[in-house]
Amino acid sequence: MRTIEFEILLSLATGVRHGYAIIQDIESRRNDGESIETGTLYRALQRLVDGELVSHTEPRRTESDDERRRYYDITVAGRRAATAEAKRLAALVDGARDARLLPRGA
Repeated sequence: MRTIEFEILLSLATGVRHGYAIIQDIESRRNDGESIETGTLYRALQRLVDGELVSHTEPRRTESDDERRRYYDITVAGRRAATAEAKRLAALVDGARDARLLPRGA
């Protein structure tokens, strides 16, 4: 799984979001100061939708909501895929600790 796809799934694991809110959430978790290009986000979202890991959804809208916004939600398959990826990454971090690249508990 590509990093951006995992980051999107992490963002959606906590609730339905539109594209810009996904970008804001991902960037708030990153420590590198890198911004996400809109095109990169929407290409990754389309791959996730095509793979049925993410779906389009229609939340309740208020008068101030922009009707052009598309909202996304993680699917059951997406949650399973994100969990599997998190376990894979955790195993890699454990390997880095075993190789003394990271201290224990970091």
